[in-house]
Amino acid sequence: MYQTDPPRPPREYLPTMYDLPSEDPEEPGLPDEFHLLQPQLLRETFSPPNFPENQVFIGTDLNLYYDVHHPLWYKRPDWFAVVAISRLYEQQELRLSYVIWQEGVSPFVVVELLSPGTEKEDLGQTLRDASQPPTKWEVYEQILRVPYCIVFDRYTDQLQVFQLQGTNYTELEINQGRIWLNHIQLGLGLWSGVYQGIERQWLRWYDSSGNWTLTPAEQAQIERQQAQIERQQAENERQRAERERQRAERLAAQLRALGVEPDFGDDEGDVGSEGVRK
Repeated sequence: MYQTDPPRPPREYLPTMYDLPSEDPEEPGLPDEFHLLQPQLLRETFSPPNFPENQVFIGTDLNLYYDVHHPLWYKRPDWFAVVAISRLYEQQELRLSYVIWQEGVSPFVVVELLSPGTEKEDLGQTLRDASQPPTKWEVYEQILRVPYCIVFDRYTDQLQVFQLQGTNYTELEINQGRIWLNHIQLGLGLWSGVYQGIERQWLRWYDSSGNWTLTPAEQAQIERQQAQIERQQAENERQRAERERQRAERLAAQLRALGVEPDFGDDEGDVGSEGVRK
């Protein structure tokens, strides 16, 4: 488990998920289309085999409240995943926000999708005044101690993976556009393909065999194709049986024309290779 270090004040004095907003009313606009589709693909393909489905929480553009001493401070990762925690808040509710002093478990991985206005912040290249809240990078690295921070630039298709080693993030070398995260038995890589009708390079998860994790739509398509194959096989078998029946009927008619009564499978007596009683 990845827990926060600061001691928690008494629970009754802290705002909960129900008290803290899930969005910033002063922040205009909504995420662009890529910022909607890419997190959706990550969500659909994130299924760690060593964690039950009900012990995995995924947040997309969701406020992450991280400082128990400054409960209104938050960051909003484009995508993050927490493992070994209930899918539902207190096993009952869909979350409005992710409040670290209520949850007690930090994200295992965050993904930031670069935009021109946030590039420096997402890469930890911004500075702050001492009176200001910590930067996004400082929160992930120093406060929440998130094991993996992943940054993807959709304009250059550049993937960067940072792993927490000691007290700081270290950029990992990526082999053929893929990186393996052993703790969750999943890898993340660049996939060239069509998702939601858009063909481009996408981030998606893959399994220990190197196969891309299927989306529900892909799984349904495979099942439809398999059902079609099975129906075709059944139809081929029916047609083969019908041809055999017709062949047997023609043979029987030819034998009767010769004055021989055919016997195809009668238990009385022996039957020759052409169905003629001997």
